[in-house]
Amino acid sequence: MRFVVASVLVALSAQAFHASSAPVSPPVRAMLISSNHWHSACPVPIPGLRVLTLSYWGWDGKTHTGQLVTNENAVAPLTSVFRRLYAMHFEIHHMQLTDNYGKASQQPRDGDVTYSFSCRDAVPSPCSGGTSTHAWSMHAYGDAIDINPVENPYVGCGQTRDKTAVSFMKRTPLRRGMVTPAVLAAFHDVGWGWGGSWYGSTKDYMHFSSNGH
Repeated sequence: MRFVVASVLVALSAQAFHASSAPVSPPVRAMLISSNHWHSACPVPIPGLRVLTLSYWGWDGKTHTGQLVTNENAVAPLTSVFRRLYAMHFEIHHMQLTDNYGKASQQPRDGDVTYSFSCRDAVPSPCSGGTSTHAWSMHAYGDAIDINPVENPYVGCGQTRDKTAVSFMKRTPLRRGMVTPAVLAAFHDVGWGWGGSWYGSTKDYMHFSSNGH
């Protein structure tokens, strides 16, 4: 009897996670363009992108439904990852389309937004004084995701550009929203690499991508 009850509980837990994808709708397309996250020179056309709707655990300890714009080829791996994040109750701070692509008044002031697609150049290491690498980021292809940027900062030469993330440059002890070994395993198992494993002092702890860059 105990086994039956446990099996039912596991099944119910599995059913609680939801994921679906859809083509970019005209309103979302307009949002991407007005926020300068997509333009005609981007390496991926709008039809190559998808809106991925996912269950996640929020900062309030409750379940929420969030959305990402991502490459159509990233839908399956990200769905697999987020299913595992949901099962481990990993908390995401902000993950709505308006958090990243909305008007300034709609975006969270803390900037702690989990997102995938953004047609932009790769950001140089904090070791550099530059503002651009003049090369497309993997975000420009929708083949990358940044997870809780404040808790998982982009660091280099002992510094980070985000002053609110300074305390998280120290990676132990693990705190809420920080990338854990279980999170790494979820991405590793779908073949995605982590910026936190880059060679040298430059580490992008928030960043995962299909090619590790």
